[in-house]
Amino acid sequence: MSYDTIEVSTQGPEGQQVGLIRLNRPKQLNALNDQLMDELGAALLAFDADDGVGCIIVTGSDKAFAAGADINMFLPFDFAQAFGQGLISRNWETILKVRKPVIAAVSGFALGGGCELAMMCDFIIAADNAKFGQPEVKLGIIPGAGGTQRLPRSVGKSKAMDLALTGRMMDAQEAERCGLVSRVVPLDKLQDEALGAALQIAQYGRLAVLAIKESVNLAFEGPLRDGLQYERRLFHALFSTEDKTEGMDAFLNKRAPAFKNR
Repeated sequence: MSYDTIEVSTQGPEGQQVGLIRLNRPKQLNALNDQLMDELGAALLAFDADDGVGCIIVTGSDKAFAAGADINMFLPFDFAQAFGQGLISRNWETILKVRKPVIAAVSGFALGGGCELAMMCDFIIAADNAKFGQPEVKLGIIPGAGGTQRLPRSVGKSKAMDLALTGRMMDAQEAERCGLVSRVVPLDKLQDEALGAALQIAQYGRLAVLAIKESVNLAFEGPLRDGLQYERRLFHALFSTEDKTEGMDAFLNKRAPAFKNR
């Protein structure tokens, strides 16, 4: 499938590949519009359905992961149109349907919808020039793709209130300190760092990887008691897989495992 607003490629050995999606609207600093979000969703679902792909990376340019939503797209909408046509709801959350791990490799600006898109990924690796923020208040609106909901779950109420109410940006170091990003690396090392993490994930047994993602997401979104019970059931269920037998035998015999994803 060909795309106009994203670039798609794969890297890594056969059967353990990484799907790479690069947002590509350079003149608009990768501002998110309907076409880009439709194409991003299609690419994510295609990689998710590809048995040879074990992990996915979403990234942008050195200057911008995504500088926000495309305001030109939003400008014509009134309430009836936004609500009736499912603005954002109709195509921004396709990423949440993806079962395989999705890493956001962020450099430059990740503002507004760009910050929200990064937060919808499973974890964020940031370059040292990354800037995060939710500046929607400056436009007379509020975040609409999870900025008031996912951000406090990552950074706490006080920090989220600070960012959303003032519209200020925080740098990569502050984002790491408050838990929004998992690691910060030099800009020229970002792609290698993200690819290294993705390749490591892709080499593991697929069933265990999917189970970890589901279980951690439940912890993020639900009560502790329910999460613990779900984790335990998945833990028990994986004892019926060939990968569990192979992984433990390989460990005990000091050899590399050959997972078969079954």
